[in-house]
Amino acid sequence: MVWPWVAMASRWGPLIGLAPCCLWLLGAVLLMDASARPANHSSTRERAANREENEILPPDHLNGVKLEMDGHLNRGFHQEVFLGKDLGGFDEDAEPRRSRRKLMVIFSKVDVNTDRKISAKEMQRWIMEKTAEHFQEAMEESKTHFRAVDPDGDGHVSWDEYKVKFLASKGHSEKEVADAIRLNEELKVDEETQEVLENLKDRWYQADSPPADLLLTEEEFLSFLHPEHSRGMLRFMVKEIVRDLGESSLAGTPGPGTDWQGPGIVGRSGQVLREPQPGCRLMPSRLADQDGDKQLSLPEFISLPVGTVENQQGQDIDDNWVKDRKKEFEELIDSNHDGIVTAEELESYMDPMNEYNALNEAKQMIAVADENQNHHLEPEEVLKYSEFFTGSKLVDYARSVHEEF
Repeated sequence: MVWPWVAMASRWGPLIGLAPCCLWLLGAVLLMDASARPANHSSTRERAANREENEILPPDHLNGVKLEMDGHLNRGFHQEVFLGKDLGGFDEDAEPRRSRRKLMVIFSKVDVNTDRKISAKEMQRWIMEKTAEHFQEAMEESKTHFRAVDPDGDGHVSWDEYKVKFLASKGHSEKEVADAIRLNEELKVDEETQEVLENLKDRWYQADSPPADLLLTEEEFLSFLHPEHSRGMLRFMVKEIVRDLGESSLAGTPGPGTDWQGPGIVGRSGQVLREPQPGCRLMPSRLADQDGDKQLSLPEFISLPVGTVENQQGQDIDDNWVKDRKKEFEELIDSNHDGIVTAEELESYMDPMNEYNALNEAKQMIAVADENQNHHLEPEEVLKYSEFFTGSKLVDYARSVHEEF
């Protein structure tokens, strides 16, 4: 076989003599271009470090749980409990007909009695089933992460073993950290890392079932990463949220009259939870359990972060924040409607395997799309409100009903 460039060489013989010069010139241009761009030699190492850090840090977001770890509403909750492990199956750039068909397949699975209507009971059963899928995924991930921090494979992870792995993921030498801990020497870490370590140790203590020995089994490590899997850890998570709700840690504070340009709201693990919104001035919040009574009133729950907004978009974000949290507080969290949310009510609300909550969620999800007010969901309604259920807006919903059925 003759490669194309060989044939071209025979036709362009007179220019062959210029090849070494051209190659030299091309190399020089590439070298100049490479030197002009910022070096990216550490990108692979950074990705590896981020992957390692994500393996051992408790996630700030928990699928199927109503509140984030920072006390914000989980905006993707309805999609998580409707799609389960197929959460990423509906992309905006996916082929519309295939997405509609997939949504109608889900509809058929929820519609157990095949009457082409989804009742609250059917939706409740589906929510519980999809939540169980998220639980199973979390358990499988936790097993993998446990092996990563249990180097000797003895089935237990000590706090010191975990601390070595955590600091190694932050760029410290694993050997130097291990030696410092063994010799009981002071570890040299920055203030932010030290604060994260203290929070993690507090959480580690809580996950350590009595008698406390600071050794976590695989099951205890699961509750350390995913507090929704343990009643005791769920209670601890609620206590943290009641204490800190709205006091989101920021990477910095803007000066008067300036827009915030930092990385956004940062969670306990150091991960960015919220990017700054255009037109908003993010500052530490005045919110939380302001009177220290370990309960939340409606004003405490819906109180906005301190600061001002500078345009209509920012004002709309504020208005939606208040509206959504007020609705959640009054309709779902405050179960006895006395205007106060206790730790017990918040714990019940956040328990993803609470069947009563699942029924309430089912009714609320149906109400969003129930245009004919028959307290059921029909195919046309699910397709029309596809963005609510899947995160993607599927066009031509009315016509597609007849196509898919």
